[in-house]
Parts: sequence; C-alpha cells; structure tokens
Amino acid sequence: MQTQRNTLYGIIERQRLNAIIKELFRKSIHICSSFIPLFLKFAYWPVIGLLVLAVIVYTISEILRSKNINIPLISKVTEIAARKRDENHFVLGPVTLVCGILIAALTLPLNCARVGIYALAFGDGLASLMGKLFGKVTIPGAHGKTAAGSLTCFFAVFVSTFCCCQNCLTALIVALCAMVIEVLPLSDFDNLIIPPAIGLIFMKLAA
Repeated sequence: MQTQRNTLYGIIERQRLNAIIKELFRKSIHICSSFIPLFLKFAYWPVIGLLVLAVIVYTISEILRSKNINIPLISKVTEIAARKRDENHFVLGPVTLVCGILIAALTLPLNCARVGIYALAFGDGLASLMGKLFGKVTIPGAHGKTAAGSLTCFFAVFVSTFCCCQNCLTALIVALCAMVIEVLPLSDFDNLIIPPAIGLIFMKLAA
C-alpha cells in the first residue's frame, strides 16, 4: 500500500512539474513580447508586417497540425507549450497574443500601446506563472485563477506602468484595471483584450 501511495505521489509530482515547465515556456513567450514596443519605435511598419506574417504562418501551421502534418520547429514549439485543455485542438493563445499587440499598436499612440503591451507581457505573463508556483487560494468564478497570480499581475503592471509615466496614481489605476481584466475567466482572449484596453485606459488618464 505504501509503495502504491509513493508511486501515485511520484506521478502527481511529475505531472505538476511538467505543467510548470510548460507554463514557464509559454510565459517566457509572453515576457519576450515586451521587446516589441522597442522594435516598433525603430521600425514600425516592418515590425507590424512581421507580426501579421507570424499570425498567418502560425495559423497555417496549426491547421496543418490538426491534419497530422507537422511543420518543423513551429509545430514542435506549439506541442511543448500547449496546455492540457489545448491538446488535439487549435492552440489559440499565440494568435490572440499577437492580435492584441497589433490592435494596440495600430489604434493607440506608441507610448500608450507600450503600457498595454507591458501589461500583457509582465502582468498576465507573470500572473499565470506565479499562480502555478505559489497559488493556494483560488478566486471564486475565475476558472482556477489564484490570489497569488492576481496580486502578481497588479504589482507587475504597477511597476511597468510607473516606469513609463513616473506617476504613482496613474500606475495604480492602470494596475487595478489590469488585475480585474486578468482575473476574468476569458481563457486566451485576455491576450486580445489587455493591450488595447489597458493602453486606452492609460491614454485617458495621461490626457
């Protein structure tokens, strides 16, 4: 009986470790998106074009993957990053991530889009990771999101916004709004909403 319990415990721990590794890999992609505002500053339209191309190539790759035709590198990266709920489905996260950034970049001044993109990169990116690692208290109605993750989102967005505007009150309001959006059960669509919504809120506050 003790051996069976130890075996079961080992299986659970391996599953938890694999989930953390996947989340770390996925959120490293989120965090890397924080470089996009810098690239946009120096080569706006070429970067926009590359982001659109990335969405098209990824979408084609996912359609082919659903037909058991793998594209070297892209399909492998998707497989590594896919969560359990994404298995045998079109992995939508990368599409909503890039589209959210594109909407912010195309509709907002660059300094405002930057705040929204940082909120996605650092706030949403670190929230999920910290929730996986340290989240013990789940938020009712939030589909498993945790208090630790939401607090991480708040502090990450507060710091990144303050670094952009040096205004404590503005950073506080933006961080609170980002935390509210992040905690909503939006699945991958928070990637689509956070950059333009937070960028717009920042623009109104900074006006």
